[in-house]
Amino acid sequence: MPQNETPQNSDAAWWHSERFEDRADFLVRRADMVKSVREFFDRNGYVEVETPSLQISPGMEPHLSPFQISSLDPQGGRRQMYLHASPEFAMKKLLAAGMQRIFQLARVFRDGERSAKHHPEFTMLEWYRVGADWRALADETAEFVRAVCGPVARFGDHDCNVGAPWEFLSVAEAVERSTGIDLLSTAPDPMNPDTDALRFAADGIGVRTDDGDTWEDIFFRIFMERIEPGLGVEVPTVLHSYPASMAALARLSPDDQRVSDRFEIFICGLELANGYGELTDADEQRARFAVMTEQRIAAGREPVPVDEDFLAALEAGIPDCAGIALGFDRLVMLATGAKDIDNVLWAPVPDPLG
Repeated sequence: MPQNETPQNSDAAWWHSERFEDRADFLVRRADMVKSVREFFDRNGYVEVETPSLQISPGMEPHLSPFQISSLDPQGGRRQMYLHASPEFAMKKLLAAGMQRIFQLARVFRDGERSAKHHPEFTMLEWYRVGADWRALADETAEFVRAVCGPVARFGDHDCNVGAPWEFLSVAEAVERSTGIDLLSTAPDPMNPDTDALRFAADGIGVRTDDGDTWEDIFFRIFMERIEPGLGVEVPTVLHSYPASMAALARLSPDDQRVSDRFEIFICGLELANGYGELTDADEQRARFAVMTEQRIAAGREPVPVDEDFLAALEAGIPDCAGIALGFDRLVMLATGAKDIDNVLWAPVPDPLG
């Protein structure tokens, strides 16, 4: 390009002065919120940690597409590595090393995610607390959101009273309330739920299913269409006790083995955070990773390596603890009323499709 030629559509770039000015108030609020994050965790006895973005395994979740890179070693060979989708594995290794309360504002990377609520590189706030169960961490998260976001959150057409008592609702209760479906009855074997039973229930309420759908595919279609939009509309919702087959890295509930100690937080219909009463059994975690790998392959995604060092940390011993990952950019959106995640990012990654 000639030196004096102006790039096409430069007036649409994020750095264009008029566009940046439109976002300036959001970004100043973001900076203030970062200060509040550190003040909150300092008051509560947490240590801020920094773990590398470059990892052997990006995370095992079947629905995520990682950024893969090639690392040059001193002998001139190349090694496949990834940008992490979460700092979870590295932070749990610090728990195995003896840390008790830790938090991190981490840049994380997920390929193929771009919408008003998604960005391929974003900021995740993640923290872990030894000796806490999922309910204690959910209560602490409510305290945190009030301190950092303020008493009212806004997104879309909704205003949510963050300062009011939060709603605690199990997944089974949420499904029954919105659809009348008895979700757990479709999973008599918790780790092998009955896909045909849930398909029949979905057909009964007019939710489309496809022949190749798994139980989880049907659940998420019901969830996205009938349940999620109504969560956290007037007050925040803590959605807990996810079915055992969806436990991910959470332990199964000691009170009901059909469900797990996993919870998610919704405000104004927007998913904000995902937390666990953490699984600390290395053998069980390895078995779950094997299932996740099978799910990735079945979904047409390439398998990713298992972080053996993480499993070794579990074997060495991680104390009972709870942890949560919170989308910090989304929290800024809720605090400012921003309608698009790009508006709360200092320098959003350009969309190659324009």
